[in-house]
Amino acid sequence: MNDIAETEKQVAEQEERLVFSTFSEDDAWDLGQRLVGRALAHEAKVVINIRTPNRTLFHAALPGSAPDNDMWARRKSNVVFHFHRSSYAIELEHRRKGRTIGPELGLDIKDFADHGGSFPVRIKGAGVFAAITVSGLASADDHGLIVAVLEAYLNQQ
Repeated sequence: MNDIAETEKQVAEQEERLVFSTFSEDDAWDLGQRLVGRALAHEAKVVINIRTPNRTLFHAALPGSAPDNDMWARRKSNVVFHFHRSSYAIELEHRRKGRTIGPELGLDIKDFADHGGSFPVRIKGAGVFAAITVSGLASADDHGLIVAVLEAYLNQQ
């Protein structure tokens, strides 16, 4: 199995496993704070955003991040809401298939980015409710930051 296929399999497993029974504004705040703490501990110059399709629940722009990171966060979270998958899963799938976001998929690159760093908040029995997004690192690192925090958070519940 090639590296992309193996990574795709790992990301699909993460998406299947990291599911919430409920999700509230308090959960968004708590997760956001944990993501900020982990990012600061690693001196990551990132933007952290948790949102539903029509409402921001948490947002932080850490020192060294740029306005461009906010735009990337919005575009990556739009991928989550469109595909109901993590933006990293979509990036890997597109890389394997030799395609990208664009007119052939009916998606504008100004609004969608198939780069890792946005992960679906999936509620068991209800589907995708929100997106947790980190922007400022490499795709796999943005994704990994979210997954590490989600694993710790969901394992304590």
